[in-house]
Amino acid sequence: MSHHLDSPLARQDVRLDITDLYVFRGETGTVLAINVCHSLGGGVPEVGFHPEGMYEIKIDLNDDSVEDLTYRFQFGFRTAGGSQHFLVHRLDGAEAAHAFAEGTLVAMGETDTPASGTDGIRVWTGKAGDPFWIDPTMLHAVGHAVQDGASVDLGDWTPAQAMNAFAGHSVYAIVLEIPDQILNSDVAGEHRIGVWAVSSLRTDAGGWRSINRIGLPMLHPLFAQVDEQLGEELNAGRPLDDPATFGALLGKKIAGFARAYGTTADPAAHGARFVGRFLPNILPYTVGTPAEFGFVDINGRALTDNAADVMFTIAANTPITMAIGPESVTEKPSAAFPYVPAVPAGR
Repeated sequence: MSHHLDSPLARQDVRLDITDLYVFRGETGTVLAINVCHSLGGGVPEVGFHPEGMYEIKIDLNDDSVEDLTYRFQFGFRTAGGSQHFLVHRLDGAEAAHAFAEGTLVAMGETDTPASGTDGIRVWTGKAGDPFWIDPTMLHAVGHAVQDGASVDLGDWTPAQAMNAFAGHSVYAIVLEIPDQILNSDVAGEHRIGVWAVSSLRTDAGGWRSINRIGLPMLHPLFAQVDEQLGEELNAGRPLDDPATFGALLGKKIAGFARAYGTTADPAAHGARFVGRFLPNILPYTVGTPAEFGFVDINGRALTDNAADVMFTIAANTPITMAIGPESVTEKPSAAFPYVPAVPAGR
């Protein structure tokens, strides 16, 4: 899984569990999308978006790992017809990092209905198919191998048995398309940004508690499948602090994983390079270019990118494959806004 049900706190209410973050080129600008409330989760009073939650998409415009621009989504309670009203606020500069900053209202609407906002943004929120795929046997084997500093033990599993655990499942998606000039601002030509997302829940004392944080895919499955406390810690804090907080630990785990395969003469250096490439936990993207989450470069993430194969292979320094791909997804993404797959039948 990418971030599906990635920690005890996230599993308490899957409406706040961000399963995936995508950043890619759209029809009119840059698309930023997150998925929550996976149909595998269950156990919530009402599916959809949490009416006491806050979903924020954060953007670093100057490569300092601090958000310069935040789009904040908040939702009302479900109506008798099943829809939820939503508001989108934009927070700039110093306000972008503060949960209590008011920001500027830039869009509003109802779930499952496209909405337009100020500055040419487009918004869609609602139920969709899950575009992600994962084989559960490979997933769990990789998680245990990284934890134990061992090679992946698949038992009698063969690629012919590979299956997508998320086929036919649904999520609730937030899709935001931003004109490129908002992200390029005063920068001429192509501009590299960094993106992450945070979900928070209002506390009884009137504050906000961070529930989930996501930037790059597959970090939680690599490191926290069998270390739930680490999963909670990875969801807290801010990206700027990730190298100091997690760098040594994650580098050691990756070194042990690669050492088990004997694919590098210096496993510790390999672990350090991995940490240098993937911390802070921020998804980079060059505005105006095709997205590709690949081996050579991480440039955003398209809805059909094979994030699991990329991350597992880079971590091990040897090929590791799910043996399945986008063909295993029940409903396929669309080239037209809002881009997300349709809800599979029965979901």
